[in-house]
Amino acid sequence: MTAPATPAPGPNSGTKVVIVGGVAGGATAAARIRRLDEQARITVFERSGYISYANCGLPYYIGGVIEDRSKLTLQTPESFWRRFRVEMCVRHEVTAINPQRKTVSVRALETGEEFEEPYDKLVLCPGAKPSLPPVPGTDIERLFTLRTVEDTFAIKDFIEREQPRSAVLAGGGFIGLELAENLRELGLEVTIVQRPQQLMKPFDPDMAALIHAECRRHGIRLELGRSVQAFEQAEDGGVRVLVKDAAPLEADMAVLAIGVTPDTQLARDAGLELGIKGSIVVNSAMETSVPDIYAAGDAVQVKHAVTGDDALISLAGPANKQGRIIADNICGLHSEYRGSQGSCVVKVFELTAAATGLNEGAALAAGLDADTIILSPMSHAGYYPGGKVMTLKLVFEKGSMRILGAQAVGYDGVDKRIDVLATAIHAGMTAPQLKDLDLAYAPPYSSAKDPVNMAGYMADNIQQGILKQWHLADLPCLPRDGSVTLLDTRTPAEYERGHIEGFTNIPVDELRERLAELPAGKPVFVICQSGLRSYIACRILAGNGYDAANFCGGYRYYQAVTEDRRLIEQALPCGADA
Repeated sequence: MTAPATPAPGPNSGTKVVIVGGVAGGATAAARIRRLDEQARITVFERSGYISYANCGLPYYIGGVIEDRSKLTLQTPESFWRRFRVEMCVRHEVTAINPQRKTVSVRALETGEEFEEPYDKLVLCPGAKPSLPPVPGTDIERLFTLRTVEDTFAIKDFIEREQPRSAVLAGGGFIGLELAENLRELGLEVTIVQRPQQLMKPFDPDMAALIHAECRRHGIRLELGRSVQAFEQAEDGGVRVLVKDAAPLEADMAVLAIGVTPDTQLARDAGLELGIKGSIVVNSAMETSVPDIYAAGDAVQVKHAVTGDDALISLAGPANKQGRIIADNICGLHSEYRGSQGSCVVKVFELTAAATGLNEGAALAAGLDADTIILSPMSHAGYYPGGKVMTLKLVFEKGSMRILGAQAVGYDGVDKRIDVLATAIHAGMTAPQLKDLDLAYAPPYSSAKDPVNMAGYMADNIQQGILKQWHLADLPCLPRDGSVTLLDTRTPAEYERGHIEGFTNIPVDELRERLAELPAGKPVFVICQSGLRSYIACRILAGNGYDAANFCGGYRYYQAVTEDRRLIEQALPCGADA
């Protein structure tokens, strides 16, 4: 969709700008317009009682990490007026857009008064609303959603008043996972029900396995691959959650956190062009299909920065950028939104998980010829105390070696590695070029070969034909008829603690002396704990005429993923809907 270009007013214009929604995109647009145009007349209508609030902080107020409820709102209508002279009208709902006469119909929720407000430029930032599953009982007591400040206070007040001991959360995305942690820290027994067989859609199932393990370690019960069929009021006043092909779950409270849907009924009624899930279609200037109407935030369809495909990416960072871009274009500056990568990070108890770009599954679904690198580096120099292992997965395109995405799960330094890789994707770098990045190093913070550099070295070895890999998905297909050699290069003690059936153990430091034990002419599939020793073994083997491939991820990764799969399969009865 290409929206018509409209002449933008310059400074000192007195332009009347009406903004629907006063949270991320709306508040940013309002403040930026004022900074660019002191004479603009700016009015914001916000349906809730709060503006410029921190959606991402809501679970942490419920859990008591954020103690002062006033900290959830970055601005108030009064403070916004004092600084920006923007009229912030809270508890005002826009009920219709009238493009022909360039007005919006408004209802003051506290008084019931209805009126029309004219505009020269209209900015739609209605956000998204919690998705409600098409099942009975979504209106029962003790079943909550978490999207607004009011939702947060309702849950917090209920917990303080009723002292619940258990909760069921339907949905395992960002809000569901963060709320689960905070409820668990309050002492509640927490169960997450999730229709997909993993939490956190931005991550591949193998990386999500590490998140699952952390949740289970802290006592969260995971019902993955389960579909909620209904909610009922239990006899004791609590909530009964009916689950397909499983016993009902009973708890003192339940929360719907299965995702969000663009809140675009206003746009639909006004005849604006709509896209995925009813989202508002915009061009790169954030203009809609109707002149003088812009849109930003969770309600709009964007381009994915890696694929160029239409996408819905509901994150605060993109919403704020889009609000600024709208303000620039309204005020006569030329500004374009170049798409979203979906960069994200989440705290899971002691763990940090972060991602950017496409995961492997999304890359393959987009028709890209994707490959991966998985490594398990230390967060900082191994000789400096306190270092912890992280798991880093890099997704790249075969042939071009273009970086498509990355995921990391670990403790210290996870976010900064993903931020570096997000920047690399934005800059159009290839995976081997990561080896050339000049990154900050000191023993408490990193290693001389940063994990990002190490991913680059591995990609360079793949491109040069020095490193051949085999993946977890290849394991069931490996011949067990003696036509290939399966080699575990860890120490005997490590091997005894656990190994893959059929793999022979020869420690890497003994390999040169024991080459005669390996049949010549047969491919060798090699594994170690993290992938480093097995890579060295592959180079020794290649130097002695063997065709060797290294396992991507190492036994540590294999063990985490296969144990998670075992627990999920064990919990799912035969025939359950996955």
